[in-house]
Amino acid sequence: MEIFRGRRLWIESRMIRLPNGIEKERIIVHPNNAVAILPLDRDRCKLLKQYRFAIDQYIFEAPAGTMEDGEKPLQTAHRELIEETGFSAQKMLEKGFIYTTPGYTDEKIFLFEARDLSPSLEYGKDEDEVIEVVDVAICDLPEMIHNGTIVDAKTICLIHRCFGC
Repeated sequence: MEIFRGRRLWIESRMIRLPNGIEKERIIVHPNNAVAILPLDRDRCKLLKQYRFAIDQYIFEAPAGTMEDGEKPLQTAHRELIEETGFSAQKMLEKGFIYTTPGYTDEKIFLFEARDLSPSLEYGKDEDEVIEVVDVAICDLPEMIHNGTIVDAKTICLIHRCFGC
């Protein structure tokens, strides 16, 4: 049974049968899938310092965004990188995907490493995003994760996929 439908997600209540045969009612959130991109420029990367209203604070994170209907992950990655950072990438390397919180949602975030960056104004920033692009040394990323400067899960996963740290 559908509980809610919005532009970016819908929520349903469904009876499910677990592998052990037990039936339970569960709520499942179905957002559009998304992408996250780590833009690299020699020994530095571009992160966002972005305000997130759900937690009422700024956090450091990789550029990311929701896939529009009909878009492929690679198309979304190119568009979102330009929208959020003002840079395009000549090379976009696929780094797999993650499930964000499979306990209640089927959301996938497709991960990309972006290289050979150049300025682009092809897409403008979304008006509801409060973003500052921050240039960070790649060698500082492990410590930023370790000390809690970077707490965004998709960004931590993406850094791990790109550098194994």
